[in-house]
Amino acid sequence: MGSTKSTNGMEKSKGNRKKHKKVAMIGHKRIPSREGGVEIVVDELSTRLAAQGYQVDAYNRSGYHVSGKEYDEKRGKSYRGVRLITIPTFQNKKLNAIVYSFLATVRALFGRYDVIHYHAEGPCVMLWIPKLFGVRVIATIHGLDWQRSKWGNFASYILKLGEKVAARYADEIVVLSKNVQDYFAETYKRTTVYIPNGVNLPEKYGAEIIREKYGLEEDGYILFVARIVPEKGIHYLIDAFYRIQTDKKLVIAGGSSHSPEYRDKIRAMAKKDGRIILTGFVQGKELAELYSNAAVFVLPSDVEGMAISLLEAMSYGNCCLVSDIEENTEVTLDKAETFRRGDVKDLRKKLVYLLENGEIREEYKRNSQSYICGKYGWDEVVQRTVELYGKQGRK
Repeated sequence: MGSTKSTNGMEKSKGNRKKHKKVAMIGHKRIPSREGGVEIVVDELSTRLAAQGYQVDAYNRSGYHVSGKEYDEKRGKSYRGVRLITIPTFQNKKLNAIVYSFLATVRALFGRYDVIHYHAEGPCVMLWIPKLFGVRVIATIHGLDWQRSKWGNFASYILKLGEKVAARYADEIVVLSKNVQDYFAETYKRTTVYIPNGVNLPEKYGAEIIREKYGLEEDGYILFVARIVPEKGIHYLIDAFYRIQTDKKLVIAGGSSHSPEYRDKIRAMAKKDGRIILTGFVQGKELAELYSNAAVFVLPSDVEGMAISLLEAMSYGNCCLVSDIEENTEVTLDKAETFRRGDVKDLRKKLVYLLENGEIREEYKRNSQSYICGKYGWDEVVQRTVELYGKQGRK
């Protein structure tokens, strides 16, 4: 039975590829990149589709910085079989996404695409335009972005407008959590498709780079990995850490995104405790070493879509402590410890509990990797996305 199902799936995928060969990705900042979860998803999806024979164009935004170096891809450059098309846009956070989305959409109208796949709510504002020309349009809602506190009134309005446009015009809407799926059903009476993010089985490393750069050793630190933005709840973590007597350090790894005031706040908070290390944006082997050697990984978010960093932390076999929002607990189930969202006292209590009970940490570590890698795979994400590409459009 398993063999027959696999063969049928392959035949179906081949049929879909014959019908839909050319795909545009719009909405991310840029690939290749680890600047956010959207970028990681677009990277994994695009390159795997290209490997299956699709012609994939990824519409990058100009002017982004990684590790202090300005990114300026030339139009037409290829990355692992994906053609990169760079679209100019304003750096102003109020106008960035909408200007980029408009220009990328206009450019895509001349690309003869079978499918245009929009990512995130803001860029979906322009999704209705290709629909006028009969192009099949898919929207992936990576989270309810208007809930994030970094956005002002105008930006929040645009994000909510993009959500409404997607609900009305998209042929298919992909969501990453059951919570967001329920939200679209209740708010717009719109059926969505639940396709969670995937994760790869990683290679673990000893502490080499991180020992030299930060003085870190195996099991010697608490780890946070994500963008330095208010909704990630880093201030809760630092407040809780202040109140813990431990020789372990707190490592906060990530760059900021449209939140310079919050970044400055976190820097000021970190300066008050010599045990706190801010690494800035990290990737590659350095990031792998951080995941591989952490005592506890903490994600104290107020708002999430489906956190790639949480999937990655569990794939490395980390003991994880997360806020009890549905988007987190839906991923971890009973394979991680939770605390009440925004409750610094509860966060401190659970963190102390894990730090003082090594056997509990080891139990979480033993269970997390096999569970997460068995449940969330990129190959299944791609297969289910291909099925959406090949379906007939909405009437």
